[in-house]
Amino acid sequence: MDQPTLGAYDRQAAAFAAEWHAQPPPTDLHATVRRFFLPGRATADIGCGSGRDAAWLDAQGYPTIGYDASDGLLAEARRRYPTLHFEKASLPALEGLRPASFANVLCETVIMHLAPDLVGSSVARLMDLLEPGGVLYLSWRVTEGADRRDEHGRLYAAFDPGQVLNALNPATILMDEQLGSVSSGKLIRRIVARR
Repeated sequence: MDQPTLGAYDRQAAAFAAEWHAQPPPTDLHATVRRFFLPGRATADIGCGSGRDAAWLDAQGYPTIGYDASDGLLAEARRRYPTLHFEKASLPALEGLRPASFANVLCETVIMHLAPDLVGSSVARLMDLLEPGGVLYLSWRVTEGADRRDEHGRLYAAFDPGQVLNALNPATILMDEQLGSVSSGKLIRRIVARR
């Protein structure tokens, strides 16, 4: 994970959590998960932040563990959802997570915070977490041109989406679209792939 980005999330975890939880529910994400994820099966939320999506997944019958690199955001997630399980792990290594241990993996708007040269290996690692036939939901905020940082210092990497598609090979692409997010209004690329 990009260190200035991680530092921003650690320092301002409560403010970011309040902002995310105040956004409208991400109905586009929910509809896609219901369409493709395998119900009742082990699910990982990689980059779970303050736990909103992990909590929704778990409540919908996808038994979920949330993982994040930020201690501050993990503290927010544990405070908000004390009955759920959250652990520390960061891309690209995701140390401690065994291969083929999940039927569903969600990685919602995370990989744009990585250095561009780590995107491909991170996506390959996400696929590695899936059991055969498992499903990955992957999305990122699209940044055109050059990498940029926001007012908090968070990195928004501009990378070739071909890196993602190459790392997904030979998975079956079930969905690939670019659209404005219902909750944030930002331009988002979303891919669903089956191992």
